Amino acid sequence: MNKNEIIETEINGTPSATVIWLHGLGADGSDFEPIVPQLEIPKILGLRFIFPHAPLRSITINGGMTMRGWYDVMSLNRDGAQDEEGIRQSTLILESLIERERKRGIESNRIIIAGFSQGGAIAIHTALRYPKKLGGLLALSTYLPLESTLKNEVVENERSQPRDLPIFLAHGQYDPVIPFDAGKKSGLILEEMGFPVSWNEYPMDHSVCQSEIKDIGLWISKNLTA
Repeated sequence: MNKNEIIETEINGTPSATVIWLHGLGADGSDFEPIVPQLEIPKILGLRFIFPHAPLRSITINGGMTMRGWYDVMSLNRDGAQDEEGIRQSTLILESLIERERKRGIESNRIIIAGFSQGGAIAIHTALRYPKKLGGLLALSTYLPLESTLKNEVVENERSQPRDLPIFLAHGQYDPVIPFDAGKKSGLILEEMGFPVSWNEYPMDHSVCQSEIKDIGLWISKNLTA
């Protein structure tokens, strides 16, 4: 991705770690930038936040309308067809951003992958398959995509993500877009695979609330200052 496709902000001086944060369907990289000050990251932790813009694409469930999306959504049925090609294309985008940070001097275990909704699905898919140890996975109001590929690509793949990857999952109890049960099921699957999952639920819909933002800030700070 070029610089015009990324919003980047740094806090507390020279970065020693990076958070790459993917937005949801129809939004763009500016969606989560305003919450950075609300995370209350300790001043001892220099941190770079990267908020990429998803590609413009036609979205089937929205009548083919063109908008920013990490992949097409062809059905609201969670057991329906998934845009595997789009998911894998966006995984390559996220992997390229990880490699960009490594070339800038940030080790992979100091990089947290984050995302909301559709962006969260790409964050999960990418992090589980990334071969080098990451600093953490932060997935909000989302689900586990391409579940049928997990056995071959993660469970039985020695080059997939180490099982001590810290994972923060959060979901609204009244989410009408991605049902609460879908998020909860994803967390249970990850736990069964051996990952340490911090499950967090909030009395909200498909959004982010203030108590969640506080919890996210504490989790990021804990994992990057340990």
